[in-house]
Amino acid sequence: MIRTYQAHTPEIPASCYVDQSAQVIGDVTLGEQASVWMNAVVRGDVNSIRIGAKSNVQDCAVLHGMRHLYPVIVGELVTIGHNATVHGCVLENMVLVGIGATILNNARIGEGSIIAAGAVIPEHTVIPPNSLVAGVPGKVRRTLGDADRTLILKYAQNYLDYTAIYLAEAAGA
Repeated sequence: MIRTYQAHTPEIPASCYVDQSAQVIGDVTLGEQASVWMNAVVRGDVNSIRIGAKSNVQDCAVLHGMRHLYPVIVGELVTIGHNATVHGCVLENMVLVGIGATILNNARIGEGSIIAAGAVIPEHTVIPPNSLVAGVPGKVRRTLGDADRTLILKYAQNYLDYTAIYLAEAAGA
């Protein structure tokens, strides 16, 4: 469902895929070729949400800001895994957020980083670029290299491929 809230209507380019079971509400802007998958919630009711080009929000993920304080800003080529929670924070370009990870208010995840499945990033945490973060609370475990960067891009590309397939099927319906 794509829904206007308090005169804010989500901005969704035609190149995007938003599954019919997803909830995209209010002050939300998707970049070109972004995708929001089954049962994901992108709730721009109390603050804005910006999702960059070629980024994906996978099944059952929740994106929400904190009223008057912290919007959600997602860069380009970002993958937000299944059941992740992204709340009032910034994800720079080429970030991979693993399944079930939680990133809290005013955290900033540096470009080219991986947040491991199940990790919890506390409020006000700044993660340097090219970091692998794991644990509860999340801690930097190592600096990422070229192979890791290739992996991040592979996940993003997979969802660009899925987006093209789903859009083509919808056009043929």
